[in-house]
Amino acid sequence: MELKLPELGEGVHEGELIKWKVNVGDIVRDDQPVCEIMTDKATVELPAPFHGTVTALNAKEGDVVKVGQTM
Repeated sequence: MELKLPELGEGVHEGELIKWKVNVGDIVRDDQPVCEIMTDKATVELPAPFHGTVTALNAKEGDVVKVGQTM
């Protein structure tokens, strides 16, 4: 499955990827924080929506990610 940036609030269409908390090959559990996203309103930890193994990181720290974009 792919991790996509969810809607983070009304009127928020993108966020900056501040920090990955996982690496390729890591096993993640449901609701485990996987990254920090900063919007113009707040910085939030994005939890994993499913259990699995990280196979790729499709965004780099510092990238601006749009809602619905695969991370």
